[in-house]
Amino acid sequence: MSTAESKTIEVAEIEDTSLLAFYRDMNLPERRTFWACASGWTLDGMDFMIYPLVIGTIITLWKVDAGTAGLAGTVTLLASAVGGWLGGYLSDRIGRVKTLQLTIIWFSFFSLVCAVVQNFDQLLIARALLGLGFGGEWAAGAVLIGEAIRPQYRGRAVGSVQSGWAIGWGLAVLAQAILFSILPPENAWRWMFVIGALPALLVFYLRRYVTEPEISAATMAQQQASGSGPAALWEIFQGPILKTTLLASLVGTGMQGGYYAVTFWVPRFLTTERKLSVVGSTGYLATLIIGSFIGYLVGAWLADRIGRRNLFLIFSLGAIAIVLLYTQLPLSNEVLWVLGFPLGFFASGYFSGMGAFLTELYPTRLRGSGQGFCYNFGRGVGALFPFLVGALSTTTTLANAIAIFAVAAYAVFFIAAYALPETRGRVLHAGG
Repeated sequence: MSTAESKTIEVAEIEDTSLLAFYRDMNLPERRTFWACASGWTLDGMDFMIYPLVIGTIITLWKVDAGTAGLAGTVTLLASAVGGWLGGYLSDRIGRVKTLQLTIIWFSFFSLVCAVVQNFDQLLIARALLGLGFGGEWAAGAVLIGEAIRPQYRGRAVGSVQSGWAIGWGLAVLAQAILFSILPPENAWRWMFVIGALPALLVFYLRRYVTEPEISAATMAQQQASGSGPAALWEIFQGPILKTTLLASLVGTGMQGGYYAVTFWVPRFLTTERKLSVVGSTGYLATLIIGSFIGYLVGAWLADRIGRRNLFLIFSLGAIAIVLLYTQLPLSNEVLWVLGFPLGFFASGYFSGMGAFLTELYPTRLRGSGQGFCYNFGRGVGALFPFLVGALSTTTTLANAIAIFAVAAYAVFFIAAYALPETRGRVLHAGG
C-alpha cells in the first residue's frame, strides 16, 4: 500500500451491504462530489465512444482501411496514457478538483476540433490531443471520488460513478441513431463530435459546488509546512512500491485491452459480418450497453461484498467465456442480441472495482501519480488493441481478431489481479 509495507494496514468494517447504503449516508458535499464525478464519467464515456460509432463512416468517406481507422483509436488511448500519468501527478501538486476542471476543458475543446477537420491526418492529431485530457480526467476524478468516500462504502460509490460510462455510451448511440436518421452521413459524424464538447459545461458545476477532499488538502498543507514538496514523478517506481506499480499496470493493461478489443470493434462487426445497418445495429448495441450498466452496478456491489480481487477474477473468466461464445459460434442474430447483455455485463463490470482498488494501493502523497500511471499505462498498451484487431482482420475474420486479442488480454488481467493483495476496506490517511 505504501513505501512502508511493514506498517499496520487499518481496515474499516464493512457495514450495510446494500448497493445504495453509501448514498443514504452521504452529506451534501459528498453527494455533490459524487454527482460531479458521475457526470464526468458519463460525458467521458460518450466522448470516447463517438469515434467507434462513426468509424464506418470515416472509412467510407475518406477511403481508409480498417487498420488505419483503428489507428486513430489507438493514438487517442496512447495519448490518454500520457495524459493520465501527467494528470495524476498534477492532481498531487495542485489538487484533484483543479486538475479535473483543466482536463475537462481540454478534451471538450479538441472534440470540437475533431468536428471541423478536413482529412484523416488532421483527425488523427485532434484525437491525440483530445486523449491527453481524456486520460487526465479519469485520473483526477477517480482519486477525487475515492478520497471523498468512507472506506466501507468506497467500492460501491466509485463503482456507481463508473456506471456513468455506460450511460455516456448509451447517449452516444442515441445521438448516432438520431443524427444518422435525419442528416446525411458526411454531416452526421461531425455533429457527433460537436456533442462530444458538452462536458465543458460540467466545469461550471465543479467550480461552484465541489471542494478538494480533506485528506488531499491536508497532505498538501503538510508538504508546504515541512517544505518537502510533492512526490517526484518517478517515485512510484522506487522501493517496495515498484512491485505494486508493475502488477497494477498489468491489471490495467489486461482489463482495458480486453474492453477496447471488444467495444471498439463490435459496432463494425455488427454492420459488416452480421450485415446490419447503422440504425439497425442500435438495438444490439442497446442490449450491450444495458448489460454494461447493470454490470457496473453489480460490480460496484460485489467490490465491497466479496472484495476487489475476487471481482476481477470472476469477471475476467466470465468475459473470456462470453467473448468466445459471441464471436466463435454460428449464432442467429436473435441469439446474438440476447448475448449482448452478458457480453456488456462481464466486459464492463470489473471496472467498478478498479478506482477503489488503485486508491487503496497507494499512499496519499503518491495516489494521483500511482493511480494515474497504472490505469493509463493499461490504456496505453490497451490502445494497441483497436489497431491490432483492425490489422489482423485483414487476414482473418473480424470476429476471430476480436476473440484472439480479448482472450489474451483477459488472461493477463486474471494473472496480475491474482498476484496483488486484497484492499477492501483500507482506511486512507493524509501524508504517506
